[in-house]
Amino acid sequence: MINRALLLAALVAAPLAAQEPSAPHPADEVSQQRLKADVEKLVSFGTRHTLSSQTDPKRGIGAAVDWGLEEFRRIGAKCGGCLEVLPVGEVIQPDGRRIPTATLVRNAVAIQRGSERPNEVVIVQGHIDSRVSDPLDFTSDAPGANDDASGTALVLEAARTLSGTKYPSTIIYALLSGEEQGLFGGRILADWAAAQGFTVKAVLNNDIVGNSCGKDGYCEPKVVRVFSEGPRADLTEALRAAQTRFGGENDTPSRNLSRWVAGLAEKHPEEMQVRQIWRTDRMGRGGDQVPFLQKGFPAIRFTVGVEDYDHQHQDLRTEDGVFYGDTIEEMDFAYLAGVTRLNVRALDALARAPMPPKVTVDAAVRTDTEIKWNAVDGAAVYSVVTRATDEPAWRKDLTLVYIDGSQADNAAAVANARTFTHVKKLRGDDWMFGVAACAGMYCSPVASAVPGGAFEPVAKE
Repeated sequence: MINRALLLAALVAAPLAAQEPSAPHPADEVSQQRLKADVEKLVSFGTRHTLSSQTDPKRGIGAAVDWGLEEFRRIGAKCGGCLEVLPVGEVIQPDGRRIPTATLVRNAVAIQRGSERPNEVVIVQGHIDSRVSDPLDFTSDAPGANDDASGTALVLEAARTLSGTKYPSTIIYALLSGEEQGLFGGRILADWAAAQGFTVKAVLNNDIVGNSCGKDGYCEPKVVRVFSEGPRADLTEALRAAQTRFGGENDTPSRNLSRWVAGLAEKHPEEMQVRQIWRTDRMGRGGDQVPFLQKGFPAIRFTVGVEDYDHQHQDLRTEDGVFYGDTIEEMDFAYLAGVTRLNVRALDALARAPMPPKVTVDAAVRTDTEIKWNAVDGAAVYSVVTRATDEPAWRKDLTLVYIDGSQADNAAAVANARTFTHVKKLRGDDWMFGVAACAGMYCSPVASAVPGGAFEPVAKE
């Protein structure tokens, strides 16, 4: 039986982020020392360029991916084989750009199956490959400490801290190759996830998450940027036209996932905080979240609050007294541990929460708004939220709709219902509406009641 008074108080306090009990959290187990050791090991491979050796046991991308697979196996052995470890790869044909010859691109993947909804997955990923100034130079040393041994180490540490817990949903840990040559590892994994028939709840892409200061000396040791797309990458012309008329360009699943992560961070003000960046990626650049967005999966990118361009994508050298190169000495492991803890908190909550529902509204030529949504597996209560059209964040005033219909002002909700209806006494022209699904103390990100607001590929709408 749900303690409804407690649930109401908790949801009002932070309706858009997971509600966490006071017991010890897996995030508390994150080890700065283990993160550093993993980065040191990755740097020791000399180069992890996608075009480097696949067979050398000590140097190159092959050795690095093999190590990642073996590390996942070691982690899984400690939890009784709870991780299914496999390479997910493909031979990429020459593309005339950064793949000059047919090249095997392998990702190291570990699957922690959910106990209740195993087809519902959350993915955390970083790319294991590295590069220097010339993207085709696969022989020079390319330590790739921050870009992206930091993200790779984060994923491994997340697996260590979370693998001992059983979750309703599945968590997938992925070390991606081929990012620097054209986001190939991300595309391969996104295609694979679609081929498995997974329902992708969220993708957390971590790329350059291990430094806190820029080349100009400006530092942000407690802020991580989270990038999220505006208009969906998989929009059809019909859906684009609908968004033009009715809104939705600021209410994609990825944008609401970003809001959710920011809200989660705010619950722990002493830890890493989020600065939301409302664009898909940094100016003129990209990351492995993009192939997932193109498939219609909710995906966001975590990146340091301030980048140091002297220490990424650079040949190792000193010019005019300035050192260039992505080495471990330029990293801040306390910062990396902070971003890792935030990811672990997010993964823990997302794997417990239900999927966000699919929401629609009827507000045309009426003085109120009728909100409808589908029931989702595992949900015990739904949170209906609002914000003015020019507000960035969902308001903390909310309406709770329980499965049995109680606490549901003007709502039609009955046990075993597959659809729910709630009427808000607000003129729909001036407001945005959304619904989150909750199980116990854990709530999903909000799904907005706009064209393209559902947490599913457009092709399914």
